[in-house]
Amino acid sequence: MTTPDFTTTLLVDQTPTEAFNAINNVRGWWSEEIDGGTCKLNDEFNYHFEDIHSCKMKLIEVIPDKKVVWFVMDNYFKFTKDKSEWIGTKISFEISVKDKKTQISFTHHGLVPEYECYEICRGAWSNYIHDSLGSLISTGKGQPNSTGKPGTADEEQLQSDKN
Repeated sequence: MTTPDFTTTLLVDQTPTEAFNAINNVRGWWSEEIDGGTCKLNDEFNYHFEDIHSCKMKLIEVIPDKKVVWFVMDNYFKFTKDKSEWIGTKISFEISVKDKKTQISFTHHGLVPEYECYEICRGAWSNYIHDSLGSLISTGKGQPNSTGKPGTADEEQLQSDKN
C-alpha cells in the first residue's frame, strides 16, 4: 500500500550505528541553528531559519541503530497561508541493513501533497537527506544551514522570492 506521506530512502556503506549517530547529529546535517537536545527519548529541540521557518521537535521514539522519530510540536512557515502546516506530524528515520549496506528510510508522516509547503518541503528534505545527511554519514561532514546562511537551493529560492 502506498501512502501520500513524503518518503525517501538513502543507502550508505557505513554501519547502522554510524547512520544512527549521524541522524542524531541534527546540527551536522540540517542546521547549525538548533537549540536543545537531539539524541535521547523526550529530548526537545528548536529549529530556526531566519524569519522563514521555525519548528519545535520532540524525540518520541529512539531505538539505537534502528529508529528515530520526531514529533512536530510547533511549526511556522512565512511562505504559507496556513502558518501551522507540519504541527502534529511525525518525522521518522528507520535504519536497516539491505544488501550489505545500511538503508535509511526517511518519512515525514503527514507531509502530504495537499499541503501548500509540500513541493518546497519535499525538495528541501530530499536535499538534506541525500546530500547533507548522506555526506555526514559517509565523510563525516554534512552541509547544514549555517547560522544566518541558507544551506539549500530551495531556501535560497525562498530568500530571493521574499526580496
